[in-house]
Amino acid sequence: MIGPAPAKINLALVVGPRRGDGKHELATVYQRVDLGDRVTVEPADETTVEGFPEDTIVRAALASLDAQHGWRVRIEKHTPVAAGLGGGSSDAATALRLANAQLASPKTADALHELAAHAGADVPFFLRDGPQLGTGDGTQLEPLDLPQDFVVVLLLPKDAAKQSTAQVYAAFDERGGEQGYDERLASLRAALAAVRRPRDLAALPPNDLASSPLAGELLALGSFRADISGAGPIVYGLFHRIVDAQDAARALRRLGRTWVTVPAWYG
Repeated sequence: MIGPAPAKINLALVVGPRRGDGKHELATVYQRVDLGDRVTVEPADETTVEGFPEDTIVRAALASLDAQHGWRVRIEKHTPVAAGLGGGSSDAATALRLANAQLASPKTADALHELAAHAGADVPFFLRDGPQLGTGDGTQLEPLDLPQDFVVVLLLPKDAAKQSTAQVYAAFDERGGEQGYDERLASLRAALAAVRRPRDLAALPPNDLASSPLAGELLALGSFRADISGAGPIVYGLFHRIVDAQDAARALRRLGRTWVTVPAWYG
């Protein structure tokens, strides 16, 4: 079986204090985009992953699905790696979904969600359709009714090096970033409730974990909202018209790799 593994952007990311389990309380707006990998999953004697030798998350997710069953997985990689787009999480979710569909007794949606949550905080989102509000550690999901008629420009800066998630959260803790979390969370929920058209997404609070001056470049080129996705380093800009997005992407190629894409409802 073959399936798409689309990337995501975080339209907002509000982060709070460290929890007892070592993770941080957070609220994030997940939005799938029409850029991604393709994943093929077939039954096999043992699990192998081809096409992306660095993978660990797909293999681990499939082991949790059925330790007695092997799978031959091939990943056709198009999502930039370690960029804040959730490519590995999407691959894992797609592999889980495809493998589960081939089991004699497939697991329920709730059981699959639990396996996905153990694989990674972003993985459960990729089992759902449409934009979602992720809370807790990001695995508690609520569907969101958000406009989808906008265009997305992605910019991966030249020589960008992604810090580990642990490093990004450590820097957040060191600067006392959790202060005012309840107020920022309330602002996020109020802004989401007021969204009626794409431009209203501009009122969502900025990413708590990271920022980039390149967001200003996107805004100057006509984006109505620009920010870093996840822990970065990729920066996104939202545009009303594809022609404006294409013009901006061309103008930004001096700064790094660019993609023009659109929202995607499901994988």
